[in-house]
Amino acid sequence: MEDAVHIEAHDALKADYAAVRARAVTAEKDAASMREQLAILRHELDQLKRLVFGARSERFEGMDASDQMPLFETATGEVLSEAEFAAETISYTKPKKKKPVRQALPAHLPVTEIILEPQVDTSGLVRMGQEVSETLDYVPGQLRVIRRVRPKYVSETGGVIIAPLPARPIDKGIAEPSLLAHVVIEKYVDHLPVYRQLQRFEREGITLSSSTLGDWISASADLLKPLYAALQDELLDSGYVQADETPIQVQDLKKTKKTHRGYYWVYNAPLQGLVVMDYQRGRGRAGPSTFLDGYEGALQSDGYAVYESYDAHPEITTYNCMAHARRYFFDAQDSNPEMAGHALKEIGVLYDIERQLRENDSSPEERERERQEKAIPTLKRFKAYLQANPGLPKSPWGKAVFYSLARWEKLTKYTQDGRIEIDNNLVENTIRPIAIGRKNYLFAGSHNAAGRAAIIYSLVSTCKKHSINPFEWLSDVLARIPTHPAKQVHDLLPHRWEKSNM
Repeated sequence: MEDAVHIEAHDALKADYAAVRARAVTAEKDAASMREQLAILRHELDQLKRLVFGARSERFEGMDASDQMPLFETATGEVLSEAEFAAETISYTKPKKKKPVRQALPAHLPVTEIILEPQVDTSGLVRMGQEVSETLDYVPGQLRVIRRVRPKYVSETGGVIIAPLPARPIDKGIAEPSLLAHVVIEKYVDHLPVYRQLQRFEREGITLSSSTLGDWISASADLLKPLYAALQDELLDSGYVQADETPIQVQDLKKTKKTHRGYYWVYNAPLQGLVVMDYQRGRGRAGPSTFLDGYEGALQSDGYAVYESYDAHPEITTYNCMAHARRYFFDAQDSNPEMAGHALKEIGVLYDIERQLRENDSSPEERERERQEKAIPTLKRFKAYLQANPGLPKSPWGKAVFYSLARWEKLTKYTQDGRIEIDNNLVENTIRPIAIGRKNYLFAGSHNAAGRAAIIYSLVSTCKKHSINPFEWLSDVLARIPTHPAKQVHDLLPHRWEKSNM
């Protein structure tokens, strides 16, 4: 009887212990979840503070030696000795700042020469030379009237002989090609909305309506459609395309009191310096599926899921963007400064290698060789560090680690081909003018207007890639295209353009 009582008491104690242990496990899980939520909230608070009180910059110059931890852990969790750590220390070279140097003024500018004689009598003195100083002046742009006078003659047969008018971009319109180019460039390069341009015309005594300028811009974009199609063909034949997208608000008559959120899908061919922007009403697969239909070659993008579908296309090799991965680690600095700082320095080493390759103007073969020798060891060390420190899944650090490891092959594949860039920054740079334009003109007037803007943005962005003055190019092209042979339209593209003598 006594043994039965002891057994019953023992069983009760075991049950109580199991219950206490279960509650402890639950409490530990709850504590881990709360720590993760706390890290997320702190991260969101830091992001809001940065957004409200400071400029957002992803530049990371590296910590001073005094700010670093004295020892880092290896991928296996082993602590390095000071000597071993010195050998493993990451080298990140800050680019040297160049001292500003006054550049020579362009030789093509007209010169007004003013001779300043001394205010004393120099009669009979020998001139021993001169000193020349140059400053830059500005004469406001001027509107002018082109009056074409065509004498009429009576022929021997009684008919009338008169010279034909030259072809104009807008038939019976008053705008010359250079004026059309000026209006287009002011809006899409200098980001000056139409109403501000109208104010500038009024200061010159010219009264125009907003619909007139809108018609001029529309007509110019329509004339450029054949060039846009030719540019798209050449970009898709390039063999290496970077892709990204950016939103644009568009007025839609079907929606009241709000605008439609459309998208410019931006494609950049880095090797040829070509840019094509394709307007689509949404951010789904339909846009790139139509544009990239039949494309063969390399496709580089961020981690957006739409682009991941191209992993299954055998004719397309997909790459990801290291700058996007870096952005996650940058955002994790507030919640996990030591690990995020270490990750940013590792990525800094990779970019240091790329900067040296650019400065040396290395060939694709040299780039591939240097990356194999220097970048791959850094990437292996970096991957081991991330695998050993996964962090909480929903924390900023955990998200950064997951983003990089999930895309590791496509992030590091650039080391196998010297033509491929480490990131997508070249295509992101082409998006910046759109972002500036959005702040000025706020939205496109219609879906058709957004499509026409894509045509203009594509061609002027390609001009920029080739250091071509977009006003000079557009003035010349608008004058020539009405009579230019359709089969030779590629000759008018910015990278093939030769200015006419018209």
